[in-house]
Amino acid sequence: MKKWLPWILVALLIIVGIRSYNSMVEKRNDAEKTWADVESDYQRRADLIPNLVNTVKGYASHEKETLEGVINARAKATSTTIDPSNMTPESMAAFQQSQAGLSSALSKLMVVVEKYPDLKANQNFLELQSQLEGTENRINVSRKRFNESATVYKNLIQKFPNVLYAGILGFKELPLFEAAEGSSVAPTVEF
Repeated sequence: MKKWLPWILVALLIIVGIRSYNSMVEKRNDAEKTWADVESDYQRRADLIPNLVNTVKGYASHEKETLEGVINARAKATSTTIDPSNMTPESMAAFQQSQAGLSSALSKLMVVVEKYPDLKANQNFLELQSQLEGTENRINVSRKRFNESATVYKNLIQKFPNVLYAGILGFKELPLFEAAEGSSVAPTVEF
């Protein structure tokens, strides 16, 4: 029996290692899939913007600076991508910053729209605005799901015995979406 004991221990270590590896792969793949959902929702927003800009352009052609700002922010946001297999806190921060720039440009565009009652009554604009609002909600839900999935994965690779294998096998934490700087301060509203 004593001569079999080392072999039994090696077999147990291999079995535990295989189970740990498979669990980590599964959770990482789940997190990467939810990241793809986030990207899909951001792409949906980016696809709506040209139609929105063209609709506004017809009514507010002299608001050229605002319209160009939206177009440029969209270009920057769509050019900033992240490879989920090589996601870092720095790449996540750059991605969030480019998306925040687009959100800011869209907010400015909506302020401009307030000056044009005919545009606000335009059915095409109203439909685009509704789709954009729905897409912003989808983005928020997708980001939340990604954070949940990435946290489950992070917990898995940090728990024993997985932590022993994770570093050796190249499993790394995925960065989470964080609130934009200054978002914890309520805006001042003056009438």
